[in-house]
Amino acid sequence: MEWTTMLKEEFIIKTYCLVDDTMKKVTNNIRIRRRGPSPALSDSEVVTMEIVGEFCGIDTDEGIHQYFKSHWTHFFPKIGDRTAFARQSANLWHVKQIMRNAFLKVLAPFKVGIKAIDSFPMPVCNFRRAGFAKIFKGNAAHGFCASKNMNFYGFRNHVVVDISGIIEDCSVAPANIDERELISDMEKAARGVLLGDRGYICKEYRKEELEKNGVLLLTPLRDNMKDDRPRRFVNRINNMRRIIETVFSQMSERLNAEKIRARDIWHLTVRIGRKILAHTLACVMNMLLGNPILQFERILT
Repeated sequence: MEWTTMLKEEFIIKTYCLVDDTMKKVTNNIRIRRRGPSPALSDSEVVTMEIVGEFCGIDTDEGIHQYFKSHWTHFFPKIGDRTAFARQSANLWHVKQIMRNAFLKVLAPFKVGIKAIDSFPMPVCNFRRAGFAKIFKGNAAHGFCASKNMNFYGFRNHVVVDISGIIEDCSVAPANIDERELISDMEKAARGVLLGDRGYICKEYRKEELEKNGVLLLTPLRDNMKDDRPRRFVNRINNMRRIIETVFSQMSERLNAEKIRARDIWHLTVRIGRKILAHTLACVMNMLLGNPILQFERILT
């Protein structure tokens, strides 16, 4: 099979076109700022730079700004100083959230309706330094990651993923929060069949509460629990859940989502939102190219 790929220049242009068209639709061409002069860079240009930077593994405002100022001033001739770029980027957080919802509608034909939920750790600092850490004091907490067999101090990013690979929603919480509690926070995205691992096993009354809200939670059972379900059915659940491992790999390796490069909750939320937007747009790009939506390595030559 022949794959469709692009040069970096084409990727930047196509990303800008998608971002600009979507931004005009979600804002209905209404001016975002009610007072003051318009910034030198348009909002579409800033969001394009963020998405392209994240996709290429550059995940700091300083790094993205420096990369485009060094290599792409012929596309973005009005790049100003870094602080103006960072401020404009952060202030667009709500617009970017609305834009991601618009991209999710574009991806609707790929959605299966069966979803998976899991979380990955986001350490604030080395575990040995946790007792001395002042950053995120009162917000971060100690936790344990079973998949990596490690204790850490920080947060968990809880993610709901459609089994086609599209991120539906995420919620960042202290590392000591029970995974099952976060299902309620993401109930709208989790509606339908929701696949979890053994960490999401809950009591019958809690499962009944979720079912009343439209969430059918299915998990493998522990070795000491009786499972009357057909073995083939259980294997099918486990196989479908593995899609979330692919998404987490992309989030950690390409988008550096496990690294915290913020000093407060608001900037951390903005940072995670940008990465989720970049992942969603990459899925849209693959859809337009006719590639499998999670084959990100096929986008660029």
